[in-house]
Amino acid sequence: MGLLMTLRIALKALFRNKMRSALTMLGMIIGVAAVIAMVALGNGARSTIESQIRSAGTNLIYVMAGNFMAGGVRMGSGAANTLLVEDAQAIREQVPNIQYLAMGVTTRSQVIAGNQNWNTRVNGTDIELPLIRSWPVEYGAFFTPQDVSSAAKVAVLGSTVRDMLFGEGADPTGQTIRVRNQPFKVVGVMSSKGQGTGGEDQDDAVYVPYTTVQKKLLGITHINNITISAVTANSVATVSDGVTTLLRARHRIYQGDTDDFMVRTLEEMAAMRTEATRTMGALLASIAGVSLIVGGIGIMNIMLVSVTERTREIGLRMSIGARSRDVLMQFLVEAIVLSLIGGAIGIGLGISVSTALTQFLGWPTQISPQAVGLAFGFSALTGVFFGFYPARKAARLDPIEALRYE
Repeated sequence: MGLLMTLRIALKALFRNKMRSALTMLGMIIGVAAVIAMVALGNGARSTIESQIRSAGTNLIYVMAGNFMAGGVRMGSGAANTLLVEDAQAIREQVPNIQYLAMGVTTRSQVIAGNQNWNTRVNGTDIELPLIRSWPVEYGAFFTPQDVSSAAKVAVLGSTVRDMLFGEGADPTGQTIRVRNQPFKVVGVMSSKGQGTGGEDQDDAVYVPYTTVQKKLLGITHINNITISAVTANSVATVSDGVTTLLRARHRIYQGDTDDFMVRTLEEMAAMRTEATRTMGALLASIAGVSLIVGGIGIMNIMLVSVTERTREIGLRMSIGARSRDVLMQFLVEAIVLSLIGGAIGIGLGISVSTALTQFLGWPTQISPQAVGLAFGFSALTGVFFGFYPARKAARLDPIEALRYE
């Protein structure tokens, strides 16, 4: 008997019990849809992290003030005041493969413009920050080297701060804001950057010369951080090691002693989040895969019931010339058809669920063609694996005993 005839007989048998066939496929539908949706969620989360890394800049290295010991008490990250402007200048001069470098001093303050005010970060930085972060201005311009050297009271606003103080989309260049009761002239507005790798709003900040923060807002001589851009991605590790070696020597930190600074690359900062997302995605996909196995067991159960119900039919077919392999093929095709139809419906449902999660809940999803193909292929294999035993049982029936079956 040909494959086409076998398929027609299998479809006719399945459509005789539409409700039972639909319920049998339900496990496969849910399993395939769950696999696609869970993998899409995992891919979407990883894609979001990668886009955040790209938006932060290229080949980045962060040097931050570390901790220090006081009477056996560790004061915590960022507590040390030993990171100096001279350290940054030495790094620029002595560590090779550095493209850009910007010193930073950060504080928070209430920023006032007219009758509006907003509490935000005041980031003291250097002129090379936009180059490090690949971050263009939307209005005006970034401050100049002369502004830094003279500790000028000039400010560049992030788009969130601009929206809160002057209205959405406004151009406030030339306007005056007050930071700790000191007037600052707005010279520019940064283009919208969005969320950073740490989850913070990169647009919710005011950027001023680091010297201004040091001398006119905080009254300090040290800096909080240094942001570095390496020449190439391959030189990030070399630059990081060079910075660590230089700062340990400058700060007279001996072997075995704890650093009073921290050097971090963007990859290190994102690695934990990426790994956690990958693990969670694998866990969700594994749980969804269990649904496929449960669906396969349901198919096997129904096929065994079908063999018992159709014992006389099998005996009659074998008595008029059907071979054991024809019977085996018929029941195997029925199981595979159930799996494939369930898999196809599951793919559509999985894509719909992924789209709905993005549209209605705002969760990032990214449908993977590989996951779709894998889920569909696994559903076919499930039909073969769990359909083989009932099919073999049907093929091994004795025609005479089958005809006597009540």
